[in-house]
Amino acid sequence: MNILKWLKKSIKILSYVDNPKYEAEFLLSYVSKHNRSFIITSDTIKLTQKQYQYLNYLVYRRSLGEPIAYIIGEKEFWSLSLCVSYDTLIPRPDTEILVEQVLFKIQSKFTLILDLGTGCGAISLALAKSCSHCHVIGVDKSKKALDIARINACKLNIKNVSFLFSNWFSHINEKFDIIVSNPPYVSKKEIKFFKKDIFFEPFNALISDKNGLLDIEYIIKQAKKYLFIGGWLLIEHGWQQKIKVQSLFKQYNFFEVQSYKDYGGNDRVTIGKKYNE
Repeated sequence: MNILKWLKKSIKILSYVDNPKYEAEFLLSYVSKHNRSFIITSDTIKLTQKQYQYLNYLVYRRSLGEPIAYIIGEKEFWSLSLCVSYDTLIPRPDTEILVEQVLFKIQSKFTLILDLGTGCGAISLALAKSCSHCHVIGVDKSKKALDIARINACKLNIKNVSFLFSNWFSHINEKFDIIVSNPPYVSKKEIKFFKKDIFFEPFNALISDKNGLLDIEYIIKQAKKYLFIGGWLLIEHGWQQKIKVQSLFKQYNFFEVQSYKDYGGNDRVTIGKKYNE
């Protein structure tokens, strides 16, 4: 079968996704090792039997709702190609806002940063790559996720980062200049409104009790013990949670509390500063 016929067939199968043509071309590029521009201009080229069978297998997985990132085992974040697995959330572009805001708070001196719930290491690695005078410690309660994070650090040759087991602060015994987290913040009643892709991701990294605020409140409540005076806490949250998250920052005596929007114009990140013990 040639490329053109395969694309037409696969676009129909993937008709439920937002951009079936792009996704079919992406999978074809991944298997054939040709870029999309070559594929678009060379649609009479024939697929080998092996390519044809493998592509159909990948399209079948995608048709069940499995995210492409899991199908190919990687996802780009902050221009870094990261390995992902079913044990890690898929990094999202909106989380880059969190990385940007951390970078704005880093001073010229050596900076120690803690990334809570690091998953595949996306935030930790983006910060460590962008700031050579920082040391970033990423922690997670999933040992399998930590394995993926360490693989990513090794693959990218990023040395100023380390990954440790800790359930939030359970194994932390030092202070930091900056604490950053993208914790679970989806409520159980919200989950029904999401696309089926999300059901492939680890639920304990997505869902939080108390209308999605349980983990956020815990982090804010505990964070001051682990921040130097003048240190910053930065947290990603749901687009409707800004007011409640700001209130929690103020309740636990953080100052200069501000929120920032993601690339879609939704409230996504709130920060606060520690002024005293």
